[in-house]
Amino acid sequence: MKTILIIGLLVLFSSTVFGADKAEPLLVEKQHFTTENFTTVSGTTLQQVDIGWESYGELNKAKDNVILITHYFSGTSHAAGKYAADDAVAGYWDALIGPGKAIDTNKYFVISSDTLVNANWHDPNVITTGPASINPATGKPYGLDFPVVTITDFVNVQKRLVESLGITKLHAVMGASMGSFQALEWATRYPEQVERLIHVIGAATMDAWTVAALEKWALPIRLDKNWQQGNYYGKERPLDGLAATMLNITQDAMHPIIYNASFADFNVHDDGALKDIRTLPKLSQTLAQRAMARAKTQDANHVLYLVRASQLFTAGMEQDLSTALKKVTAKTLLLPATNDLLLRPENMRTVYESMKTLGKDVQFSEIEGGWGHLDGIFSILPKAQLISEFLEE
Repeated sequence: MKTILIIGLLVLFSSTVFGADKAEPLLVEKQHFTTENFTTVSGTTLQQVDIGWESYGELNKAKDNVILITHYFSGTSHAAGKYAADDAVAGYWDALIGPGKAIDTNKYFVISSDTLVNANWHDPNVITTGPASINPATGKPYGLDFPVVTITDFVNVQKRLVESLGITKLHAVMGASMGSFQALEWATRYPEQVERLIHVIGAATMDAWTVAALEKWALPIRLDKNWQQGNYYGKERPLDGLAATMLNITQDAMHPIIYNASFADFNVHDDGALKDIRTLPKLSQTLAQRAMARAKTQDANHVLYLVRASQLFTAGMEQDLSTALKKVTAKTLLLPATNDLLLRPENMRTVYESMKTLGKDVQFSEIEGGWGHLDGIFSILPKAQLISEFLEE
């Protein structure tokens, strides 16, 4: 089996994995949204915020056919379709989103946006405001002077975006991983605007284990000599640390079933590694090369800010989860992955039971597969009928 490396969560070969048909691709265009005087949860007002967004399908006259897709940690707004017909791969949920698919763009207007502090600063198809952006007060990149931002801030920027389009009600909000945090935040903070919630491979609040696991992603960046407390703009970038972060994210997101199967040519008897401690095993060399390629599309500070936003997540920013869940009025579909080792399914089973106890309209169905956390992208197609029916209820 050809080596598969999913650096930075979920971004590769969607149509190949899903077995999508060979119909003409849905062509999409990246759009630019700007808003002013945005105050973060941490209390800082940003003079200007810019994010990219894209949409699929048509907004109806009543503007009530809208489905918002919120993306995962190192993802972008590119949830479906292609920017050009000859693009190598389509958006990450292309198997679900499009004409006649589970999220049918003949019926729904589907919108997705880049988050604040999007990791992929060096991707030409990403528009985001974050530490690498120019601080108007200094004319230089913000660096660590950029305020701490939260999942709530991501949602509040999205709210400004959809309201700029005249949209006041969302037929559904759906997201995977960090995107599930945003989807749940929508449902707890703005319940009157969210009719349905689809929460995929996610969590409702962080626990000590997960906060510590996320810090493991930040640590290599902080230890890179080129990081310089975030003041590396115009200088050597902390790519070694960022590449190590990509390695950590990849392994945490994949189950050993697929991870090991991805290296069919692996041989523990590595002569180079045996003869010289300075020579990495061939497996490690391959991983390092791929991780570095991924790191070059990202900004290290942005990754640190995404880590912090995730570490601070708890639904509705409430002191206890039950208080937050009481606010949810949306019909809810919880889709954890059975083999997820990063955001474990037992946590969402507890959330399901809590919501049932609270009298909420909630469904629960586990995604089966060998990818682990990544099953929320690569093994979700068997849930297509369930999602389609849920959206039509």
